[in-house]
Amino acid sequence: MQRFWWFVGVAFLVASPVFGAEKNKDPSPQEDFLSARQAFNERDLAALNQTSQRLHDADYILAPYVDYWAFLLRLDAASTEETRDFLARNEAFPFSDRVRIEWLKKLGKRGDWATFLDELPRVTSDDAAVSCYAAQARAATGEKTALVAARPLWFTPNALPDSCDALFSAMLKSGALTTDDIWQRVRLALVDGKVSTAKAVAEFLPQIDNADLKLFDAAYENPQRVLEKKTIATKTRLGRELNMYAVERVSRTQPDLALAQWQKLKSAYTDQDQQYMWGRMALSAARRHDARALAWFDNAQDADLSRDQFAWKARAALRVKNWDAVMGVIDAMPAPMRDEQPWQYWYGRALKEKGKLVQANKLWLPLSRNRTFYGLLAEDELGDTISAPTPTYKATAKDIKTMQEMPGIQRALALNRLDMRWEARSEWSKVIKQLDDKQLIAAAEVAFREEWYDVAINTADKTKATHDFMMRYPTPYRDIMETYVRENDLDAAWVYGLIRQESRFMSAAKSSAGASGLMQLMPATAKWVAKQLGIKSYKANMVTQLDTNIQFGTHYLRHVLDTASGQALMATAAYNAGPGRAVAWAEKEPLEGAIYAETIPFNETRDYVQKVMSNAHFYSYRLGTQTKTIKQRLGMIAKGGVDPSKLPEVDMPQAAETSTAPAKAAPSEKPAAEKAKSEE
Repeated sequence: MQRFWWFVGVAFLVASPVFGAEKNKDPSPQEDFLSARQAFNERDLAALNQTSQRLHDADYILAPYVDYWAFLLRLDAASTEETRDFLARNEAFPFSDRVRIEWLKKLGKRGDWATFLDELPRVTSDDAAVSCYAAQARAATGEKTALVAARPLWFTPNALPDSCDALFSAMLKSGALTTDDIWQRVRLALVDGKVSTAKAVAEFLPQIDNADLKLFDAAYENPQRVLEKKTIATKTRLGRELNMYAVERVSRTQPDLALAQWQKLKSAYTDQDQQYMWGRMALSAARRHDARALAWFDNAQDADLSRDQFAWKARAALRVKNWDAVMGVIDAMPAPMRDEQPWQYWYGRALKEKGKLVQANKLWLPLSRNRTFYGLLAEDELGDTISAPTPTYKATAKDIKTMQEMPGIQRALALNRLDMRWEARSEWSKVIKQLDDKQLIAAAEVAFREEWYDVAINTADKTKATHDFMMRYPTPYRDIMETYVRENDLDAAWVYGLIRQESRFMSAAKSSAGASGLMQLMPATAKWVAKQLGIKSYKANMVTQLDTNIQFGTHYLRHVLDTASGQALMATAAYNAGPGRAVAWAEKEPLEGAIYAETIPFNETRDYVQKVMSNAHFYSYRLGTQTKTIKQRLGMIAKGGVDPSKLPEVDMPQAAETSTAPAKAAPSEKPAAEKAKSEE
């Protein structure tokens, strides 16, 4: 039962007037349903069964969920026939696949491979434990290549369930996994910052003891000390791997020190390992916009580069406008990566810069049909100046009514009204997978009318040929928005584009980092803005209020725009990652906005900036203010970005310890900053 609670949740708070009803009044179906939820949390199977009968008698639309909870509580004791009967009766519900996955884990644990393999083809979701059991099942039933075919399961930086250990032990015993494969996964985990996983993987190595495992912690906690004090010898493979890991960690923040230490160490390594290490140091250098990055990538020679390394080698070439190098890197990328939108666009740019405009246009023409950041850039290059989006399609009343009557849609809406968001989205997702473009637009309209804005936008975004751009780019809360946009002299299209990316207009949105509301304000930022506005009565919970959130968010956006000397692209990066970082990412000379956006070091911020600027482009049509192409909107980043000494002095530090900003920089939004530690 250990994973059931992850699926269904154990904490559920409901504020509803129904609880004020008289005690002797028969409960409504909704009250019964909420009581059933509580009974499940308390593992009260008898109460669940009683409530289930009443809800089915009342024909309550969510009654099957009570059956689901009850079945989860007795799954351990259920026979194969009972489980198959339950799944057959509930195949239309998204929870059926979750029940099947849990059942398969139980079958795998007890080695019932015949039943497991019979049921496996019906699973529609990925699950690592099930995948491991599937390989074991095939091997146990005589499939000779099963263990070799399972090798891709091994090569991941992520921790895997304990149930996979038996499979990996069998693979090692058979020779399907080698010692080199173990070291390769150790490297994958270390590079990804997952030291605990690296240690767990290393335990598959022969002659590894607790003292060896403690060396991983030393290299992680103080890599500089490990290198300078030579606390880990390079005589063993473990020592060599951990010294390389220490060099890489140091290279992320102190490239000169890392280089000096590597020059002392490299003679202890094979040519292949030296090339690998140069490739890792080059990646760190490229992310820091260090001019040595391309040379260090050249030192990597024939080392197998990862996707990240290929991407950052290309970006390093872009920063110095070495168009021959840009083309060379993209040519060397694996075919699937080479065909992705960013590299199609930049290969075209390289061709154009070399005077090969016809070849460039051949790449840009199909790319320009995509309503994406790179599609818009390609459209600009082709000369379709300020071209409007495809004409919008509006759902008919009949289509909307048909959608409202679909059981899955009705269940999703009912669950969402009860704040059961995960279950609601699962129901919604299962329905829309089967819909065509016009049906998707009708479904989006249904969600929009329920003020389920994020789902409405995401659903409208899925159309392939027929689109409703007004639904993709809605303008809720317009009266409040216009007041504060005017007050802060901001571009409304840009503000709407930013909010669309931040929260999809869901005022109750809260990020894992603690940012709240429509404009996803961090508590420290909201407190700072309140002080700037002279609001002495400010309380922390005020930030989730719609009017306050927009007032504070637009004020802070004005602040970061001023910090960026009016450059909206840099201000967008600043809003997500902090003004200090956004300034640090500029060059000493003027830099094309598209190149600045492409070479933002944090994956989340780079994606965020590109989407916000694309959103702003489309919102300019929505609001009737279109005057710029996407490249004009991106502009040029002025020499040095801005003068750091002109950053306003405030009494709070940057959001993250790894910031490259001046000590007295402005407060920053933290979601991207939270990732800085792993991406810098």
